[in-house]
Amino acid sequence: MSESKAAVTITYCTQCNWVLRASWMATELLNTFGTELASVTLVPGTGGVFEIEVDGTLIWERKRDNGFPDIVTLKKLVRNIAVPDWNLGHADAVNPD
Repeated sequence: MSESKAAVTITYCTQCNWVLRASWMATELLNTFGTELASVTLVPGTGGVFEIEVDGTLIWERKRDNGFPDIVTLKKLVRNIAVPDWNLGHADAVNPD
């Protein structure tokens, strides 16, 4: 039996018109991780909500985290839970001082 794959949920505010941002982030995650994820689900909400969960674990909340994640940060957060051994290439590169 194969190991279970992580499910990502992005809840976005319809009143704030954040569906494009949410769908772009979903597309980026699917392009990066492909079939390593079970699903990426968009959930409409209201009241300024923008939350990202991996298997029910909240990894980003717009109000708590003061805005939206950049895509590299989001991919790292998802990777750390969903596929910890995944190499993100340039996103994992350490910048020398």
